[in-house]
Amino acid sequence: MKRIVLFASGSGTNAENIILYFNQMQTAKVVAVFSNNPNAKVLERSQKLQVPTVVFSKAELHDGFVLEKLQEFNPDLIVLAGFLLQFPTSIIGKYPDRIINIHPALLPKYGGKGMYGMNVHAAVLENKELETGITIHHVNEYYDEGNVIFQKSVGIEDCQTPEAIAEKIHQLEQEHFPSVIEKILNPKS
Repeated sequence: MKRIVLFASGSGTNAENIILYFNQMQTAKVVAVFSNNPNAKVLERSQKLQVPTVVFSKAELHDGFVLEKLQEFNPDLIVLAGFLLQFPTSIIGKYPDRIINIHPALLPKYGGKGMYGMNVHAAVLENKELETGITIHHVNEYYDEGNVIFQKSVGIEDCQTPEAIAEKIHQLEQEHFPSVIEKILNPKS
């Protein structure tokens, strides 16, 4: 069975969805959730689902602590699900092409430092885009510049607020993120 480690900084709805999805599958299992935010709701969600959690500081992300902890869990895939810190090259180098992220826009549009969550949706609305979507991509040393694995778009002509766009994006994330992870881990299935 393949081993997934999730990284999240916030509420954890994507993380919870991924955990529940793989609890029903026989192909992979979420073995840990890592968070840089000791107050993140994702920790509570993970603990309820009996998934071990690791909380760390920004300094520990870079000083070897997180890499050491990761190695204890021996992940086949590292999934960033609403993780807001830039991933260190020391970890990227140890797990080449085995770290993925989901971004709430159609990259390369609306990517880069500071472009996350409502910041993205507000920019999309402000620019009067007719569609937006999600991008699942490999993680490299630059924000949102890794190779694109999957994109799905959605029309937003009817959206008047960033929150309305966020709701459509959340639906896409819930629908597609787990199955894309499944395909990455088991390309022949």
